[in-house]
Amino acid sequence: MNMDVRPASLETPATEADLIACVLAARASNNTLEIIGGGSRIDLGRPVQAKTKLSLKALTGITLYEPSEMVLSARAGTSLAEIEKLLSEHRQMLPFEPADYRKLLGSQGEPSIGGLVAGNISGPRRIQVGAARDHCIGVRFVNGRGELIKSGGRVMKNVTGLDLVKLQCGAHGTLGVVSEVTFKLLPRPQATGTLVLEDLSDAAAIAALSSALGTPFEVSAAAHLPAGIAGPSALTLLRLENLPVSVEYRLNALSKHLEVFGKARRLDEGEGLALWQRIRDVEFFSEPKERAVWRVSLAPSQAAGFVKALRAQMDVACFYDWGGGLVWLSTPSDAECGAGLLRATLSQFGSGHATLVRASAEQRAHVPVFEPLSAPLMKITQGLKASLDPQGLFNPERMYAGI
Repeated sequence: MNMDVRPASLETPATEADLIACVLAARASNNTLEIIGGGSRIDLGRPVQAKTKLSLKALTGITLYEPSEMVLSARAGTSLAEIEKLLSEHRQMLPFEPADYRKLLGSQGEPSIGGLVAGNISGPRRIQVGAARDHCIGVRFVNGRGELIKSGGRVMKNVTGLDLVKLQCGAHGTLGVVSEVTFKLLPRPQATGTLVLEDLSDAAAIAALSSALGTPFEVSAAAHLPAGIAGPSALTLLRLENLPVSVEYRLNALSKHLEVFGKARRLDEGEGLALWQRIRDVEFFSEPKERAVWRVSLAPSQAAGFVKALRAQMDVACFYDWGGGLVWLSTPSDAECGAGLLRATLSQFGSGHATLVRASAEQRAHVPVFEPLSAPLMKITQGLKASLDPQGLFNPERMYAGI
């Protein structure tokens, strides 16, 4: 990949008609397009070498909001801050707790709803309610032929046709330019309580998290911060949400359940909320900026063993989310960010995948940022790309070299 190439022009469509015209013009001239939302996650993925930047910052506006039905539609460039402000006025929320990686990536811009869909960005509550793709129920996008495609609807029961909604979530703009999305919402919790166990080893902490998640007490987040991440002591955290009386009852019951792992204490609500936000946004690894940051998904039962094996071979800082199923790693930023060693170690612990979230553009151009695909999966991915974007217009090589 030639890192000296720079996009020569910028397009900022303000309507779907403008967007279609931009795609048709690129198709006619055999141009390539780098799709940009709010710009806050522009450095996530492989660097894109395209002739034109296609910014969606002017394609904004909430097109539908029905609080009684708990459904919202917005154009792709609409800022997440605008949407969350409106939802908070009605005590509602996007259920999956979208993360803000600006501190982690050192980026500017404003997170947009379209970028959230493109990255399938989800926070600690995913362990309870699912990811962004599980709550995105409708999408409008322009394919590589310049056709406007609508998939899904405004109700969860809409299952007719191909589920292109799920396909676009997490495609990082490689399968079309999303112009509008629709989400199902949930009520905002009236109260939040956080329990903490201190000084547990990684393995004991994950056992405690798994035990808590197996109770009927509706744990909405479960994380472990080893010593040195948020302070001198290791912190094992469990979050409960709902009505105040419900949270109080469940905190007491869960504390008793966890006595075998030690005495749990409660955090002040404000302290707990601030800590979960730092976990959500991976703020613990925002500095030093020169270190690489990885996110690794694997079975919680294998997480502590994987980290132990990796630490025996390289300098690693880590913390765990999703009950141990998500491991955030900070590693030295050498020529390959430790990619080969990390993935070779991961392969010893069953199925799992590693994504390079932060590294220099040069490193991201030469290291597989996303987990390499098997031959059958690569063939399917190439087929999907050819079907929706036959000329390879959108975000070329953003996810995988050659497509």
